[in-house]
Amino acid sequence: MAGTDPMAEAFEAQHDRLRAAAYRLLGSHADAEDAVQEAWLRLSRQNAGTIDNLAGWLTTVVGRISLDVLRSRRTRPETAYDGQLTEYLVVPIDDGPAPEEDALLADSVGLALLVVLQSLGPSERLAFVLHDLFAVPFDEIGTILGKSTAAAKMLASRARKKVRGSERPTTVTRAQREVVEAFLAAARDGDFEGLLRVLDPEVKLTVDTPAGVVVTLGATRVAAGAQLAADAAVRGRAVLVNGLPGMVSWRADGTPLSVIAYTVADGRITEITVVVDPAKLAAMGLPDSA
Repeated sequence: MAGTDPMAEAFEAQHDRLRAAAYRLLGSHADAEDAVQEAWLRLSRQNAGTIDNLAGWLTTVVGRISLDVLRSRRTRPETAYDGQLTEYLVVPIDDGPAPEEDALLADSVGLALLVVLQSLGPSERLAFVLHDLFAVPFDEIGTILGKSTAAAKMLASRARKKVRGSERPTTVTRAQREVVEAFLAAARDGDFEGLLRVLDPEVKLTVDTPAGVVVTLGATRVAAGAQLAADAAVRGRAVLVNGLPGMVSWRADGTPLSVIAYTVADGRITEITVVVDPAKLAAMGLPDSA
């Protein structure tokens, strides 16, 4: 795509927008880039003189490619994401403004939204993302979906209601961070009752290991294993993980040890996700331990 080819230059001007749209649709940087590259291949085989609106043409192509991927995930359970993000974005928290006041965290908040989008059907997700996040007209969305403009509007409206009604947080508040801090303090002190006070009775602990995912349910069982979080806090630092309050810790040699994310609702921790798989940790682009 390099050089002075006018078509290549026109495509490059649209590349970042297309990749951003595909990423919001697919929740994976690799899949998003694949979709954009496929769009380029299709464009390179097209007679440019037949395209009146290149931006619209490319959006339609990327949208259709993404829709095929989303539908494939639904029909092939082994490739589905089970409502979980396949990637993690870790953002350091430094002294200064509260996270909700820091515009630099916009990408992290966007990843929290991706978790919500996982619950939408392929057509709903495409209609919502393209219209509400990228201002694509409903008639173009209808063309991608093979539906009428009115049907596209209805899909976006239904998706919008689901997103707004989701209980998943899209910002991190100081109160949520204080709940996590209380949990870590209780874990360090071995305060079992204190742990139970900040854990939801049905809290879910998910540990992502090289051997697979291990899930623990219930406050009593999660509290019994809380020392892992306390140890990580001693050797780590506070971060945001996909828009959620969390911790990242390192071994003595500076290699990543774990990333932990906490979901907090109504003053209690409802979910804890721990990643200790070295391959996944290496792919996160974690901040330095220093």
